[in-house]
Amino acid sequence: MTVESGMAASERASNSKSGVEACKEAKFKVWVSNRTCHRGEDFEVHPGAGVSGKVGDKRVLVGNKRLMWTFNVPIDPEVENHISDTEKLAHICVIVAIDGRVAGSFAVTDPVKPEAERVLSFLQSMGISSVMVTGDNWATATAIARQVGIQKVFAETGPLAKVDKIKDLQMKGMTVAMVGDGINDLPALVAADVGMAIGMGTDIAIEAADIVLIKNNLEDVITTIHLSKKTMSWIRLNYVWALGYNILGIPVAAGGFLPHHGIRLPPWLAGACMAASSISVVCSSLLLQSYKKPLHAGNVRGPTNFTNISI
Repeated sequence: MTVESGMAASERASNSKSGVEACKEAKFKVWVSNRTCHRGEDFEVHPGAGVSGKVGDKRVLVGNKRLMWTFNVPIDPEVENHISDTEKLAHICVIVAIDGRVAGSFAVTDPVKPEAERVLSFLQSMGISSVMVTGDNWATATAIARQVGIQKVFAETGPLAKVDKIKDLQMKGMTVAMVGDGINDLPALVAADVGMAIGMGTDIAIEAADIVLIKNNLEDVITTIHLSKKTMSWIRLNYVWALGYNILGIPVAAGGFLPHHGIRLPPWLAGACMAASSISVVCSSLLLQSYKKPLHAGNVRGPTNFTNISI
């Protein structure tokens, strides 16, 4: 059994996007070499570490160093150096072990969304700080954070550790929004005050989130926050207008000013004024249809490397 066939069989049942792509690539290589791609058994997901399974009579592990340590798989200095060199290039090094021995590795990269740097800069101008919380290694996370302008980074954090980081921020009185797309982001999406899932993410993350960014564009994070604030401002304005209108109109309609000032409203006119109050509030709300996004894709330019950003 080759490394590619073992990896393809193990990642076939994975819910991670990188796992699916790696599986496709591995199965292609196996097909080209005229070998059989075996079906994995006893598949198990290790959140924040990788996957394991049995392929034929072989035990296969596909994941990071944490997974290797969990199963007591020794990592030679040569492999350690290779992993370190890969991580310095802002890549994620995935290790493949067969029957307790390292059999190979491959690097996983993802392009940074073109709009990422400007979106984060715009969030900063809105008074919103961005924090990266990722299960990736420190070298990769630091390199990407530097590219997109994130100052605070928490790397090598598992799903439950992400929840702890969110709760720490909430304990400080902060309102936390979490943006994620993978199965490892699920607990954090639930724990955050607002969970936002990327539209191209896993189904389970989309189900857990409060908001789904359908267009798979980070600009929609800004649009969501900005539009929410606009909507709440309009609701408050409508409340103030309706309250003032009724405080003035109800006493007049009830004849409160008739004895001293001789001012009164006929019943039909009072009813018409009440309807006008409702119409004015509805028309005021309809002005939101003229809303324009504060940031547009056509004007966004940024870096084009790998990132996994959580806000």
